[in-house]
Amino acid sequence: MRILAISGSLRKNSHNTALARAAAELTPAGVELELYQGLGSIPLYDADADAESSPVAVEDLREQIARADALLVVTPEYNGSVPGVLKNAIDWASRPPRGGAALWGKTVGVAGASTGQYGALWAQQDLRRILGIAGARVIEGELPVARAHEKFDKDGSLLDAQVAERLRAHVDTLVAEAAPAPVSLAA
Repeated sequence: MRILAISGSLRKNSHNTALARAAAELTPAGVELELYQGLGSIPLYDADADAESSPVAVEDLREQIARADALLVVTPEYNGSVPGVLKNAIDWASRPPRGGAALWGKTVGVAGASTGQYGALWAQQDLRRILGIAGARVIEGELPVARAHEKFDKDGSLLDAQVAERLRAHVDTLVAEAAPAPVSLAA
């Protein structure tokens, strides 16, 4: 199984990107989690630019999402909601609508980190709504990481055992939800 993690932060030392990397270390055997690296190169959504052919960065995003069995989207919280760069990527990945989009039917887990006391919870709630409207299957629950500056070391390694256990459980749920249903051979 392949999970594509998308961090909604462009910061070099992002706590959200560090959380996505920590998730990669906690995946079950047989599961690969890859971090998407192209968020900053995606142009602003423009329906006129999404006609016959889309910008190269957009095609890359859509292809990587389509190849993934599931997504883990990790978001900071800006002004009480999702950062514009992440919302923009979702807008591109949600087109064309109604079945043809890379996000359509994709199983998605949501997480977030902030230096504040709520762990980007409002942004995660908005993100769940946005992804659901775009046609994704968002798993139950958020994973808020509050006071993230205390949970990671200066190199971005996760220090908090409780956060690690919650993250492991969240990824396990994502994997279980994304796994294909067993085929019954009984008649």
